[in-house]
Amino acid sequence: MSPFAIAPHHRVRFGQVNAWIFDLDNCLYPASTGLFALIDERMGAYIQRLLGVEADEAKRIQKHHFHTHGTTLAGLTKEHGVDPHDFLEDVHAIALDRVDANPRLAEGIGRLPGRKFVFTNGDAPYARRVLEKIGLADAFEHLHDIHAAELRPKPERHGYELLCSRMGIDPARACMVEDMAQNLRPAKALGMTTVWVDNGSERGNHDADPGHIDLRITDVAEWLHDLAGDEA
Repeated sequence: MSPFAIAPHHRVRFGQVNAWIFDLDNCLYPASTGLFALIDERMGAYIQRLLGVEADEAKRIQKHHFHTHGTTLAGLTKEHGVDPHDFLEDVHAIALDRVDANPRLAEGIGRLPGRKFVFTNGDAPYARRVLEKIGLADAFEHLHDIHAAELRPKPERHGYELLCSRMGIDPARACMVEDMAQNLRPAKALGMTTVWVDNGSERGNHDADPGHIDLRITDVAEWLHDLAGDEA
């Protein structure tokens, strides 16, 4: 018998899933840690140095790129010729003391049947640091980062297709868990089951159209234990 028993009210949606794809930032750790705010600050400082502008203008440019291109990096590379490796190394040079190990989350992910992946717009070195800190260093088969997506960030469909093709994932049997609602639209278009982590981290356009979101949750660990039919 599988160690993971799906509760009856979830069976139709999740019973056939054999590939579980998780976002990283503000998804596998609480948005309340404010970790991404540290990255945001470093992005602003990077733009200040790059373009010789004040903080307010750097913030405006940063948000323009995020809304227009999906990530600040995508806009900087397209419009300013920034080296992605230099940018990512700089903005991810943050302390992780705000993030704690989450044994309950690790247990929930460990009990999932099938294969498990991380799909992030960050880079692999940073993602591995975070996964190590929260106790998930060995929980995933593959880490699909921005370089693996050929620098075409979510929500561009390209990275999703590359992940499925390279790892032999059948989208019809995959579930994607993500805190940015807009990033679930391509997943749904490919045929995935989609789970939106509505934890207050949504930035920019609020794209929580129920047409591409199958389930809304607020905490990944609690959802996984509910999915498994745990009493508490």
